[in-house]
Order: sequence, then structure tokens, then C-alpha cells
Amino acid sequence: MRTLCSSTLIGEALLIMFAGLVAMPLSDVPTGTIWAVSGTAMVLCVLLCGMIERPGAVAVGWVLQIGLIASGLVLPTMFGLGAVFAALWWCSVHYGRKIDVIRAARAAAASQTA
Repeated sequence: MRTLCSSTLIGEALLIMFAGLVAMPLSDVPTGTIWAVSGTAMVLCVLLCGMIERPGAVAVGWVLQIGLIASGLVLPTMFGLGAVFAALWWCSVHYGRKIDVIRAARAAAASQTA
């Protein structure tokens, strides 16, 4: 799960950075506010990569996805991009957990045969 979720979060951090750049000239929100919110979200994405296996980290990821979709209020394109990344987040968590179960079963089978 760690690899899939981390990949999604790094992609999301890049998306947030580019959205901040686009939002500066296109919105009435002050530049400092845009970068305070964008910078915080980017740092949260990167920090969450290292903490993804801790309890509550997936829930924080979902809050981040909701925030990304809500950023569409400032930059309307983000409604669609936020929905895409929310779907990617769901896939990363869902299939990442399945992969973890398969790896654990293989490791258990390998330890029994050795």
C-alpha cells in the first residue's frame, strides 16, 4: 500500500503546486493566502508519504482529497482534477491493501516451506 499511496500523494503535491501557480493570476485570492494553503497541502502530502502505514494516515489522506476537490471554489478545474485524484487515492488504498495481503500470504507460505 505504501508505494501506491506515496505515488499518488507525490503526484498530488505536484498538482497542488501547479494549481497554485495557475490560481495566482486567475483568482481574487491574495497570493500569500494561495501559497500558505498550497504550501501546507504540499508539505502534508510529502509528510503523509512517510506515515502512510500509521493509524489514521489514510483518513488524513481522505481529508486531503476533500480539500483538493474544495479548491475548485478558487480554481474550477480543480473540481475535476480533485475527483480524479480522489479516485486514484481510493484505488491506491483499496488495491494496496490487497497487495499487502497477497505479499503476507506469500511470505507465510515461503517461511513454512523453508
